[in-house]
Amino acid sequence: MEDLTRLIISNERIENIQNNNIKLTCDEAHYINKVMRIKNGKEIFIANGEGSLWKAIKVKNDCLEISHLKKPYLFQEQEIYLLGIAVVIPKSGFEDILKMCTEIGIDFIQPLFSERQVNKNYNFSRKLLRWNSIIKEAVEQSERLWKPYILNGMEIIEWLKSRDNQERVSISITRENTHFDLNQWLRNEQEFENKKGGIFWNVIGPEGGWSSNEIDFFNKNKYTFVKLSETILRTSTASINASSILNQWRIDLKLRN
Repeated sequence: MEDLTRLIISNERIENIQNNNIKLTCDEAHYINKVMRIKNGKEIFIANGEGSLWKAIKVKNDCLEISHLKKPYLFQEQEIYLLGIAVVIPKSGFEDILKMCTEIGIDFIQPLFSERQVNKNYNFSRKLLRWNSIIKEAVEQSERLWKPYILNGMEIIEWLKSRDNQERVSISITRENTHFDLNQWLRNEQEFENKKGGIFWNVIGPEGGWSSNEIDFFNKNKYTFVKLSETILRTSTASINASSILNQWRIDLKLRN
């Protein structure tokens, strides 16, 4: 594939353009003109974050013309098996988690709150705008065609109660006995369920560990504890490790099938 600058533009905006021309926002125009220094008449790639990629030509500093709007240059179906990381928001480093999980290939990112969390003071409407911007930049950088979804923050127990039967959840733990690592859990779930599709989640806890109330809830509802490492990992390290294991499992599964 050609090595062209990429720009993520929402599918809603692309569907509403007229005469194949799309007007850029101030931030998009700054990126194209000042950061990437794209000249008029040059091509770039436009992606909608939902599997489609088009070629576009810069016709003005604030306007692009999309070639063959009805027929994308490239289209990629969404994965059958979707991957999710649910993370109790750490005191620092969450933005790095967003970048790296996006680059690795995670499909859903769920910010969580828990009893032993260090910092719970979040203005979520403002945070989600910034976090979505970070994810968008990581999608452009990594040349993914599907943009991950970042969901609104929830308390861990309330989030678990809201899962449906198409979602399988493992909970990472460090100091409790468990018979599984994440790889083993993934293989067992796939063989046991024998279902096509769904979301496979791994939950990363707070740096202070899960509370006794949370552990009791996990046990009562028969959630599987998994280990990511024989050592104690920071939240950011655990998130990247789990993301890599999930993604490699999906790659291996596709190769076998």
